[in-house]
Amino acid sequence: MPRRPEFWVPARLSADKPAYIAIADAIHDDLRDGMLKPGDQLPPQRLLAHEIGLNFTTVSRAYAEARHRGLVEGRVGQGTFVRGEAPLARQAANRARIVDMSMNLPPEPSDPALLARMARGAQNACGDIVSVLRYAPFGGSEDDKAAGLAWLARRGVQASHDTLLVCPGTHAILNGLLSALAGPEGGRICCDAITYPGIKALAALHGVSLVGLPADADGMLPDAFDEACRTARPTALYLNPTLHNPTTRTVPLARREALVEVARRHAVTIIEDDPYSLLLDAPPPSFFSLMPERTYYIGSLSKTVGAGLRIAYLALPDARQAPRLGAIMRAVSVMPPPMTLAVATQWIEDGTAVRLLEFVREESRARQALVAEALRDVPYLAAPEGFHLWLPLPEGWSRVSFATHLRNSGIGVVTSDAFLVSGAAIEAVRVCLGGRASRHEVVNSLEVAASALSHPPAIYSSIV
Repeated sequence: MPRRPEFWVPARLSADKPAYIAIADAIHDDLRDGMLKPGDQLPPQRLLAHEIGLNFTTVSRAYAEARHRGLVEGRVGQGTFVRGEAPLARQAANRARIVDMSMNLPPEPSDPALLARMARGAQNACGDIVSVLRYAPFGGSEDDKAAGLAWLARRGVQASHDTLLVCPGTHAILNGLLSALAGPEGGRICCDAITYPGIKALAALHGVSLVGLPADADGMLPDAFDEACRTARPTALYLNPTLHNPTTRTVPLARREALVEVARRHAVTIIEDDPYSLLLDAPPPSFFSLMPERTYYIGSLSKTVGAGLRIAYLALPDARQAPRLGAIMRAVSVMPPPMTLAVATQWIEDGTAVRLLEFVREESRARQALVAEALRDVPYLAAPEGFHLWLPLPEGWSRVSFATHLRNSGIGVVTSDAFLVSGAAIEAVRVCLGGRASRHEVVNSLEVAASALSHPPAIYSSIV
């Protein structure tokens, strides 16, 4: 029988960090120092809350954080138990690995109930395992389209089976749209001067010239777009208007309406890349809703469910575009992977996708709260529901020197060069808060960044 410590309480709690983090740290330290042993049962959460004078919610978050780190495990009907020394050994080994905050991935779930639900859904999706070995028609089956329409409807995007294509990820869609809209001789497409790197790479592949336009806190300037329409004569406008990657801004309704007015006047098509909007409780109306006759809307699962699914939904302005676009994408990627698509459709149908979305929302908010504390003296841009931030650097730091310092500290970020289309160089980096990194790793990494930014870069020089 496991030994149950009587009224275990942490010997001390650090006052310079949130209480729930301090409790999880204390569990780690007491396990390391032998005050707790593998198999020990921790006190019930309400009892510990009473003993240390904190509320139940704080202790509940502390136990959840300890589970997330692999220090404890919950046993249904029994309580919370210390897991043992293996997690500590893993933590020691992980200190040597890079904390990759460069890839903009949503936080990964660790709740056993949610993981079990995901596994059940995946198993049900592939019940007829032989069927996923076959070729499937491009654009999705009727069931796949129904699931996609239901998912887009959560965003207020109203499409139909005839105007929806189910595709193998956003990049496949952008590749097809650039080919269809720009033509064999390339062309010009307007976008933000700071934009998503994927569109830059694909534009270069197709010989398309990107016209980067200036923005303010509300997004792209309509006057600049109007001027570009008159002088550059673009065929399309590419936008990532909600929780913009990398600047995190969301274009408000009034600015969207102003950009739509310019696009209509000049007969310019809009490509709306919208992977993040479902993270917001009340996002502004989509460009597709404001100008459905000239907008291609891309809604993917990559940032709200999981990047590895590689499933995205393209809502078309008109059903007449479906055959050509489908043929272009089919020529490059053949079809969405049937097993992946089956899982995505099943998860949408059985509610698992919504539960994952809720998890990403909740975890992102929790991480942003920790970021606000870790970077309390550092100016940065972020949205409470997002899982990345844009970090302008103070005078003295260059983006290269700062990224190099973080890399030497075991932290990976992306410099502004990856996002810049036009204009002068910007001393800034994008920092991502999701992926494999735990809350603890995120906080520790940002504390390293904040400490560095509080000193001139010269003191970190290793040249002798």
